[in-house]
Amino acid sequence: MEETNRQRKIAALLQKDLVDVLQRAAQNGMKGVIISVSKVSVTADLGVAKVYLSVFPSEKRDEIVEGIKSNTPLIRHELAQRTRNQLRRMPELLFFGDDSLDYIEEIDKSLKGADENPIKNPEILPRRQKR
Repeated sequence: MEETNRQRKIAALLQKDLVDVLQRAAQNGMKGVIISVSKVSVTADLGVAKVYLSVFPSEKRDEIVEGIKSNTPLIRHELAQRTRNQLRRMPELLFFGDDSLDYIEEIDKSLKGADENPIKNPEILPRRQKR
């Protein structure tokens, strides 16, 4: 099903404000870590927002995403304060780690010849799971 214009607008608003909130938190407590919000998708009833986070360095992704998940109520409250004039109700936030950059890096490394050729043997590439 295609996203409505309202869903896209809310997703863009949440993405913009989430970037500010998370980057401020990263500056205060996590030196040397870059967090970016790669995608936000909102359900049709505007009740749930799925947030995909890209973290550099990627070795810390799982740890940081778990930390963000544990602080979801605080993040949601901060977003509600920022968007109180635009949204009646703040969607529930679900955070996921975005592994697309790692996936691209693996393909790039394989194509450059650092590993076995994936064109000849496609079984060596990791399979991505849809969410």
